[in-house]
Amino acid sequence: MTIETMTPLLKPVDAALRERAARVIPGGMYGHLNVTLLPASYPQYYRSGDGARLTDVDGNEYIDFMCGFGPMISGYKNPVVEAAAAAQLAEGDALGGPTPRMVELAELLVDTIGPADWAMFGKNGTDATSLAVTIARAATGKRKILKGTTAYHGANAWFNPNPLGSTPEDRANIIYFEFNDIASLEAAAAEAGDDLAGIIASPFKHDGPADDQRLADVEFARAVRAIADRNAAVLIMDEVRTGFRLVTGSAWEPLGVAPDLIAYSKAIANGYALSAVVGIDSLAQAASDIYATGSFWYSGVAMAAAIANIGLLRETDTPAYMDHVGALFRTGLQAQAEENGFEIVQSGPAVMPYLRFVGDTDFATALAFSGAAAARGVLLHPVHNWFLSTAHTEADIAEALERTADAFAETRSVIG
Repeated sequence: MTIETMTPLLKPVDAALRERAARVIPGGMYGHLNVTLLPASYPQYYRSGDGARLTDVDGNEYIDFMCGFGPMISGYKNPVVEAAAAAQLAEGDALGGPTPRMVELAELLVDTIGPADWAMFGKNGTDATSLAVTIARAATGKRKILKGTTAYHGANAWFNPNPLGSTPEDRANIIYFEFNDIASLEAAAAEAGDDLAGIIASPFKHDGPADDQRLADVEFARAVRAIADRNAAVLIMDEVRTGFRLVTGSAWEPLGVAPDLIAYSKAIANGYALSAVVGIDSLAQAASDIYATGSFWYSGVAMAAAIANIGLLRETDTPAYMDHVGALFRTGLQAQAEENGFEIVQSGPAVMPYLRFVGDTDFATALAFSGAAAARGVLLHPVHNWFLSTAHTEADIAEALERTADAFAETRSVIG
């Protein structure tokens, strides 16, 4: 019995769409949403979402723990967010210039995020990290950027983990360090010498898939800040993936570290395409001087959605709630793994958990488990962190755990 045949699958519409896509889309699908290498129980195409649930094009419903790989934080089809987006759409979206929502959203971000004095906008995370790096170089007049060795900061040529199509020159000004390793960071800064423009880091290490997630040590976070200051360099925090899930603000603030620039996207507008860079006053002139633009960067609908979404997130301690339901899910999975004789490691914050099977070097067990879960209507991912949202209820967690109990048992029967 193989992973692909362990459970009968009824996805004829999805299969037909994949065949059509193969004729008109390179590879049939591209990027991180491509499920070609995942078990056949994963759908490629979806019809709708509601709360914490997705329905694929064949009508199968799933409790979703991927949240669109992060953008959904307040629930699919959230009525408050959708009403705000619809109201703006009725007035217009991509107009001859921005709508008032741009000013209102910038004001809201400055009011919400401690280090923020201003905001600029784009459409996706790569826009935001590219913009931040460009501002850092413009402000300092220097070239070198320090980044984690395996850290992902977007699909641009200088950070893309796949070098195909890029040149050595694209990466010539990137110097690498190991996360939570101060000596490695110091060595990278020394290599940059007097040409260090900035250090870009995520709030915690979430590189995957073979490595556990790791929270930042307080000493490391403060060392990043100190090294940036000592070299008159810019500290860039990449919160594209983490933004508004760990804290409603800047993730390293609880560690006593304030970045100079922060990149946001994913959850900022609850599924609408938007990204933002916020920064400190001393970088505003450089941000104004560079040329950065996009035809859809100023569109009003996503900004209206973001205003409504952030308003919801500010009303209550949403990170604490997501941490609570995430911890319930994590505790249940741990017990189920042990009952079925699996040794697992669950790492990272409970709002963005990552589960790894010990000794699963080829990810066969992870693939089997996630495939069995998907076949039972629970969307996880074998080699990427998951996401919790404010729409996940304790009842959703309990129902998901009923299904993952069977998925663990089936995985044991397949793996042996």
